[in-house]
Amino acid sequence: MAPKSETLTSDPAMDSIDPILHTLRLVPYAFLRPPRLRLKLPSLTLPSPMTTYSLALLTYFMVVSGIVYDVIVEPPGIGSTQDRATGAVRPVVFLPGRVNGQYIIEGLSSGFMFVLGGTGIVLMDLALDRNRARSVKVSFASAGVSFVVIAYVMSMLFIRIKIPAYLR
Repeated sequence: MAPKSETLTSDPAMDSIDPILHTLRLVPYAFLRPPRLRLKLPSLTLPSPMTTYSLALLTYFMVVSGIVYDVIVEPPGIGSTQDRATGAVRPVVFLPGRVNGQYIIEGLSSGFMFVLGGTGIVLMDLALDRNRARSVKVSFASAGVSFVVIAYVMSMLFIRIKIPAYLR
């Protein structure tokens, strides 16, 4: 007995041997022709490296700033505290004592410091390029070192404000 040949169609109606079913599938569409369309496929070009870097940096800023936390919890922009001696109300940017909580400005300023440090590292990397003029390399290197130092010092200051007993 010869083996049964397998068809490549996955439609169970095409596997039928009923001639009426085949007639009903073919006759209503026999006189129709598909239109001749001259469609052009859209050509997608890759974004420039600077655009890609900017989008990656913006995404990094949003992630480390706690934008998702701000959207979910909806904390206030800044807080306020009352001075015990004078009774005056003064604004507070950092939510003291709570490591897992933040005000919106606190997250944005911390995220900016992280991005500033990362930009400093990128500038120091650009200073290593041999094809640049010496003055440009010195400028990149000095700006990169300054950005990294400023970001580190400010981040440590933010931690000391946030957690007063930390690093003492």
